Amino acid sequence: MTHRPIRLGMVGGGNDAFIGGVHRIAARIDGCFDLVAGALSSTPEKAQASGAALGLSPDRTYDDFKAMAIREARLKDGIEAVAIVTPNHVHYAAAREFLKRGIHVICDKPLTATMADAKKLVKAANDSDALFVLTHNYTGYPMIRQAREMVANGDLGNIRLVQVEYVQDWLTQQDDSKQAAWRTDPERSGLGGSTGDIGTHAFNLASFVSGLTLESLSADLQSFVPGRALDDNAHVMMRYEGGARGTLWCSQVAPGNENGLRLRIYGDKGGIDWHQENPTQLWYTPFGEPKRLLTRGGVGTGDAAARVTRIPAGHPEGYLEGFATIYNEAAEAIEAHRDGKQVSADVLYPTIEDGLLGMQFVDACVRSSKRDAAWVKLAG
Repeated sequence: MTHRPIRLGMVGGGNDAFIGGVHRIAARIDGCFDLVAGALSSTPEKAQASGAALGLSPDRTYDDFKAMAIREARLKDGIEAVAIVTPNHVHYAAAREFLKRGIHVICDKPLTATMADAKKLVKAANDSDALFVLTHNYTGYPMIRQAREMVANGDLGNIRLVQVEYVQDWLTQQDDSKQAAWRTDPERSGLGGSTGDIGTHAFNLASFVSGLTLESLSADLQSFVPGRALDDNAHVMMRYEGGARGTLWCSQVAPGNENGLRLRIYGDKGGIDWHQENPTQLWYTPFGEPKRLLTRGGVGTGDAAARVTRIPAGHPEGYLEGFATIYNEAAEAIEAHRDGKQVSADVLYPTIEDGLLGMQFVDACVRSSKRDAAWVKLAG
């Protein structure tokens, strides 16, 4: 927790944007941030209306992100951090403007729309004194932290198998909504459809918990809906360094599935199984012993889960709180940066490097699928 709220700005996330509201709630939950400025929409009229609806001062509501970055950097009480919650193709240009002025960036995933922009953004982040945080919010769930701790402690032994899936149904048929329009548009979303939107979440989560490094993959991508330019389903086989094997399935055309993110990891001593739609539970099976149910805040969980648990056991805690954990950890890192101190090793927010890995994953999936699911390595 910070000693005083961090002054936050937002790019994107106007009145009709779902994810902007999620970020604002997450920033407020632990009292770490105070939203004071924004460039909230692509048109001046919508930007001003959204700013007014959020109670922002008219002189801190901007028509575009560059003007916002320039002026806020000059103000004595200007923003210290900015949340970027636009469609993917805006991420690079917006983040660059704030990074070069020393303003910390909290950016929605995936990192950018293209590999070229991703590499340029990595350079911009490395050249800046500011921090870069990517909101892979599922890494903030307490039972995911528990799973990661168990793997690191050797409870599962040597990891052999990683199985992860993220399955939805909302794009099963042609959808003309605003969300569907940009997420299925290569100009705004990038090379990946389901792979970029939810596949990057699945890939990041598997890497975060297992601690494994991907060596190569074989991907079979489909665009089942006629006329759809980007994939809406993908099956990916993965080979990890050290010999472990994995599979990843992401789909947005599987009727009956809402947000079916599931992670299973198996080693030579045991296995774990976690479902995002029931996030407070983690199944753990030591080999040759009965299956055990671990619950958030319950008996048998460790320090890593406890650190990001807010409420007593039995109360639901999930999506919004997971997002809030990333914001909370960003705040801890920003506060340490303020004071010239090292941030605690327990702070595990996703970084610019995680974002680049996600982009390399999407790029490799597309390259592999175009070559009839040939095995490919991640691009450097």
